[in-house]
Amino acid sequence: MTQYGIVALIAAVLTFVLSVIVRKVGVRYRIHPQIRDRDVHTTPTPRLGGIAMFGGMLVALAIASQIPFFSLVFAQPVKIWVLVGAALLIVVMGVIDDLLDLDWMIKLGGQLLAAALLAWQGFAIASLPIGGLTVGSAWMSLALTVFAIVFVMNAVNFIDGLDGLVSGVALIANSVFFLYSYLLAQEISPFNYFNLASLLSAIAIGICLGILPLNSRFGDKHPARLFIGDAGAYLVGLLMATSAIAVTGQINPVQLSTSFGRASLVPAFLPILLPLAILVIPFLDFALAVFRRLRAGKSPFTADRQHLHHRLLDMGHSHQHAVWIFYAWTAVISVGSLLFFVVRPWIWALAVILVGMVICAALTLAPLSRRKAREAAAQSTPYRDDTEVEAAAMDPLDEHADLVGIETGAIPLPTGGVPVQRPLRTGRPTDTDRKTEENLS
Repeated sequence: MTQYGIVALIAAVLTFVLSVIVRKVGVRYRIHPQIRDRDVHTTPTPRLGGIAMFGGMLVALAIASQIPFFSLVFAQPVKIWVLVGAALLIVVMGVIDDLLDLDWMIKLGGQLLAAALLAWQGFAIASLPIGGLTVGSAWMSLALTVFAIVFVMNAVNFIDGLDGLVSGVALIANSVFFLYSYLLAQEISPFNYFNLASLLSAIAIGICLGILPLNSRFGDKHPARLFIGDAGAYLVGLLMATSAIAVTGQINPVQLSTSFGRASLVPAFLPILLPLAILVIPFLDFALAVFRRLRAGKSPFTADRQHLHHRLLDMGHSHQHAVWIFYAWTAVISVGSLLFFVVRPWIWALAVILVGMVICAALTLAPLSRRKAREAAAQSTPYRDDTEVEAAAMDPLDEHADLVGIETGAIPLPTGGVPVQRPLRTGRPTDTDRKTEENLS
């Protein structure tokens, strides 16, 4: 695992250094788009973080190719070059989209082309770890692979709306998937457990970790200084989809169950369930967005301000709280799914997921509870018309008592009620005051 840690650390350091340089260039030459209606931030910010992440990935791959432990991973250099080419294609397209706002059909075409290149050169789903199910034909394998890669890229991009959201969620998800692929490789191939899936996950961890310092928000006065943009989101989604396909299409569920000695269906389903579990939040947001837009007669790629992170802000969560809630949901579901692989009996993994989901749900709905409590307190406050308060304040005999009562809270004011402030009478009473008192007596 040390070698994977070295690669991840190199990717993190290079990404951070490049992100600082890219940000300075973007700020100096004002390479940033105008603020849109759906944007949460209020200050123009460069969206060039994807360039730094791509640079970190390239350097990490180059150094990993020189490490003897990864010799089998680079035994087929054509696959690595195709991966780099596909990543370059979506990064260039993403940067252009961040600056010029490309039409959704152009973006979809670029995504399909990048996914087809990967599927053409061996990153394809040839079998599914469900009872040894084999994909029927090469064309079906190509179509299924392209769909999976495009789906993951867009799902990751759809949640990119808050500072540090995608990079943090991807960091958690890739960390869990790395542990899974590493442990799985140790069980299946104990003499050589260096594989492409774990390497891509380690690189994804590194580039997400390296971009976080500039991409995160540190309090209301310190928002993100650099966004990853569509380029960064597409790149992360591409790496996650490719690593998942590299594992899922190479697992024999019979061998997996036999190697662990478990007469259970859970291990057999894990290779396909875990990649879905670690991205359940992006998948949910993507599905809801597509359904919402199609029902409105719009394109599925039409931008709006109704994503899950927007709804959390509308509920009353702060910017940071909304991001942390996404982190919490991702961690609970990802770690809980991994526990099915390492904990026996698996009922304990299920218990961890259920308890974690209850806690996350309570944190998510907390602003609604506070809002209802404030509404109930406001409704229970005795109401007194403004005219009554004003009349009491104007009464010459009760002037002093009523003003004191209003100031001390003895006389409640309705919401928005403002008493008429008259100066208290001082000195000797005037003739008008004497006549008023005589008439009243």
